Amino acid sequence: MTEHAQVDADDSESDVQSQHAGHSTPALILGSIGVVYGDIGTSPLYALRESLSHSVKADLFTEQAVIGAISLLIFALIFTVTIKYVLFLMRADNRGEGGTLSLMALAESAVGDRSLVIFLLGVAGAALFSGDAIITPAISVLSAIEGLDLVTHRFDGYAIPITLAILITLFWVQSRGTARVAALFGPIMVIFFAVIGALGALHIGDAPQVLWAFDPRSGVDFLLTHGWLGFAVLGSVFLGVTGAEALYADMGHFGRFPIQAAWLGFVLPALLLNYLGQGALILSRPEAVDNPFFLLAPDWALLPLVLLSTVATVIASQAVITGAFSIVRQAIQLGLLPRLDIIHTSEAQEGQIYIPRVNRLLLLGVLLLVVVFRSSSALASAYGIAVTGTMVVTTALAFIVVWRRWKWPLPLSVAFIASFLAVDVAFLAANLLKVVDGGWVPLTLGAFAMVVMWTWVRGSWLLNEKTRADSIPVAELIPMLEKSQPMRAPGTAVFLTNDPQIAPASLMHNIKHNKVLHQRVLLLCVRTENRPRVRLEKRFEIERLSEDFSVATLHFGFMESPNVPRALALMRKAGFVCDMMTTSFFVGRRVVKESPSSRMPAWQDALYVALTRQASSAPDFFSIPPDRVVELGAQVTI
Repeated sequence: MTEHAQVDADDSESDVQSQHAGHSTPALILGSIGVVYGDIGTSPLYALRESLSHSVKADLFTEQAVIGAISLLIFALIFTVTIKYVLFLMRADNRGEGGTLSLMALAESAVGDRSLVIFLLGVAGAALFSGDAIITPAISVLSAIEGLDLVTHRFDGYAIPITLAILITLFWVQSRGTARVAALFGPIMVIFFAVIGALGALHIGDAPQVLWAFDPRSGVDFLLTHGWLGFAVLGSVFLGVTGAEALYADMGHFGRFPIQAAWLGFVLPALLLNYLGQGALILSRPEAVDNPFFLLAPDWALLPLVLLSTVATVIASQAVITGAFSIVRQAIQLGLLPRLDIIHTSEAQEGQIYIPRVNRLLLLGVLLLVVVFRSSSALASAYGIAVTGTMVVTTALAFIVVWRRWKWPLPLSVAFIASFLAVDVAFLAANLLKVVDGGWVPLTLGAFAMVVMWTWVRGSWLLNEKTRADSIPVAELIPMLEKSQPMRAPGTAVFLTNDPQIAPASLMHNIKHNKVLHQRVLLLCVRTENRPRVRLEKRFEIERLSEDFSVATLHFGFMESPNVPRALALMRKAGFVCDMMTTSFFVGRRVVKESPSSRMPAWQDALYVALTRQASSAPDFFSIPPDRVVELGAQVTI
């Protein structure tokens, strides 16, 4: 009923640029601070602590180790986040939208066809994001709750139950929508960043030599003189930039400039001050290395800081969960996953959605991680690989866009992207050292997600190929019906189809069993374009095949939820005769069965069959009124 399609590269982008109309720039900046920067903003809770833990374990905890780790953190924030994402990648937008799948669609349109390499890169990036979406809530909330141990020992042994209770509550409220809560995200995160920046600034005077961390030679010297220890520290330093992908992925919600302004003018200075303050505190009081973030606060402010940090980590988790819903919808629209029930939680904001099955899977995964790893330090080993892998994928896709779409010379494209890729690969290699200690978790999750998406794409292609081979072309069917003249029923019959060139199975079953044909027959095909949204004037195309047969193609973007009745209303305004009260929708419901002769391996055939059973019905997915639907079923094998 839906298929993926290419679009012209020079199509107008004004429809996307207008989506932020009516929102002032300060409001968008405030919103971006609350949503975009939740993940990276809570990294100071554990990033420096974990980076220095390697030096402590190796009994090489020195001033050089502290300043070197902070220097590497500063380099990561400035080079990876500021230069790569904020200043460069945000220019590679797909009509205002960012993220791995948006970039994949942009790269495909630049190449002019679906490329296997681009497709696999996009799938890999989306799959690795699933690991990030599960680990982020677990490590963020757990790291904040662990701060209670510094306030009082009354909660000893209760960190895990409290964390589980918060996470269960967080996922439980997803079905109610996040619009009201999101209105508080911006102000709360502004307070959080102001507080952590101020606390850091107050402690820099404890050890002013920490400012040498701004000299990149401090980090480079540490890496070159400490061998594997420096490489291990580099892997933990990356924890400071987890969440950088959100800058790019959430661009469509707030726009490029508000996100850039928020980062350069507020978030980055606050993070730099906090890391420098933590470093100065550790240099003046080495015992603070166990939890430098919370020990920045005086005793009277410790409990308020724990509570504020807990709220900030919940906000960070909410942003990742929302991002997971968004990327799953994109994957469904691009044909990478089966149709799932998507619930809109806001009448005003089309992007606020809730996907029950995804929410349940995320909750189960997050709870298992907390129970199995039991501490944020243990979870830190599992965290970096998913994000570094996604960054490598993003950089590789950006090369195709720079070279083929922006028309940069190949040598310049290679040299420019290689500088980013070298850093990304170094971070990835450093994080691969953690595979045994927990890095296997995101790799396993990512591999499973890739297998699921590849199985769905391959199985759907084989099934459609078999359907085309067994079907009658519409051009041959129409003359046959004109000769046989079946009984005609008043009104319009709409038959949903993947391929408007062949007769849908539902049409053939209706003629075969009911011996009837409506006065007007419309073959309807829904296509997902390689762009986030489609303007209303380009929503549909109609072709008249005969006096009573027409074919229509509806175009939706991969960020949109297809609504067939609304599209038909637009067609009716354009002159097409289609009254919903006299229109019946005929949908073919295929029950896929396993087959010994399947062209896929037995395990993949079984997985595809299981996925088809999870798919929501076409009427629900396309928002068709159930009282206007006739479903005609059939059993098929691949």
